[in-house]
Amino acid sequence: MADRHDTTLPEDPPEVQQALEAAEAAEVTARREVVGAVVADHPACVAGWAALAAEGRDPIERYAYARVGYHRGLDALRGAGWGGRGYVRWSVPSNRPFLTCLARLRAAAEEIGEEPEVARITTFLAELDPDWDDRNVAG
Repeated sequence: MADRHDTTLPEDPPEVQQALEAAEAAEVTARREVVGAVVADHPACVAGWAALAAEGRDPIERYAYARVGYHRGLDALRGAGWGGRGYVRWSVPSNRPFLTCLARLRAAAEEIGEEPEVARITTFLAELDPDWDDRNVAG
């Protein structure tokens, strides 16, 4: 399709990436709190929301974190020129946090029995990246 172009999300600033990497290296018992502090300081950091979605204590918490990350990612996509159509490929590292949020949102939706949303997200992932592989995102 002529109107299907690739969109690349911008990377987080190096200081945000470093803060998140340090937070994700925290002890398991403190990780959610430490990652949450980074996200509180940098709420547009989609990678932070993806990390929180992995650390959620229950399906609703994971769903909520993933949904916020997904919406923050949509904002970033629009800022990068995405108009609701086009590719956002996993092969581009800066796109991975958004796609991770979307995959984790689907997993949490499945956990709570939200099957129509699971189907919509599955379709959306395939539209964003025709080479999508569910093994891209663990947990």
